[in-house]
Amino acid sequence: MPHATLTSKGQITIPKQVRDALHLVPGDRVVFTPAADSSYILTLSTSPMSDLFSCLPPYTGPALTIEEISQIAATAAAQANQ
Repeated sequence: MPHATLTSKGQITIPKQVRDALHLVPGDRVVFTPAADSSYILTLSTSPMSDLFSCLPPYTGPALTIEEISQIAATAAAQANQ
């Protein structure tokens, strides 16, 4: 079972096996949720934007310029308002 040691500054290093299982990368934030048995559940913190991206299929088309993206967004907004 993976384990970690608490430093004098209150820090731990998450074992590689756990980081890999949670797909953690540098800069990720984690949430410690208390469980009923006095333990904690460690989960990856997500933002509403990352939740949105995770439900969309990956874009496989050609790269678009910011102008092209803006035009597509403007067209979609105009159609939504009709």
